[in-house]
Amino acid sequence: MSTPRPRSDDQLAALDVEILLRFGLPGPGPHRAMLFGDGTVAAAVTVDRLGTLPRALTFLAEVVRAGGTRFAATLPEPLPGPAAAVAHGWLEAAAMVAQDPDGDQLVARWLDAVATVVALRVVDREGTT
Repeated sequence: MSTPRPRSDDQLAALDVEILLRFGLPGPGPHRAMLFGDGTVAAAVTVDRLGTLPRALTFLAEVVRAGGTRFAATLPEPLPGPAAAVAHGWLEAAAMVAQDPDGDQLVARWLDAVATVVALRVVDREGTT
């Protein structure tokens, strides 16, 4: 196994998270690893730059668990403010391939992972624990 090469926030933010969702959700393997690795960090960088709090992502994950990915994609503002458009893109891409409750659970787990990375970024930026 090779060592991953470091990427800057700008390089990660340039990744197409929607494509990563469409290819990473359907089955285990390298595409899913990429989604839950660089894709999670890319998504976190993007929404963190838009001022999204981790709790908003955690709440969205709960909505996905309760109502499904397709339902969450129809929300007028799945995340607050300018991150709403980003979240719509993610949810619409995920809804293409999350066809059952197991798929919805995977989407929710990914959103929780994004929330965790955003929280770590906030703690690091503020120098708090």
